[in-house]
Amino acid sequence: VHAGVDAYYGRKDKKGDMRALWIIRLNGALRQNNTTYSKFIAKLKEKKVELDRKVLSQIAMEDPKSFEQIVKKII
Repeated sequence: VHAGVDAYYGRKDKKGDMRALWIIRLNGALRQNNTTYSKFIAKLKEKKVELDRKVLSQIAMEDPKSFEQIVKKII
């Protein structure tokens, strides 16, 4: 019974852990482009761009040049 409870909470924690990982990756990539995570997210919301943190993190890892172009358009 206790294992089932722990598994339930573990599945919920995993979502938060992944979001934190995406934010860390984004912040690292954004600092290489001379901006910060908080400024970038504020600009995304201001310009009503609907790319989420997961997608942005994947782009930053897999295609840094495209990510740099996205940052330049947003900032």
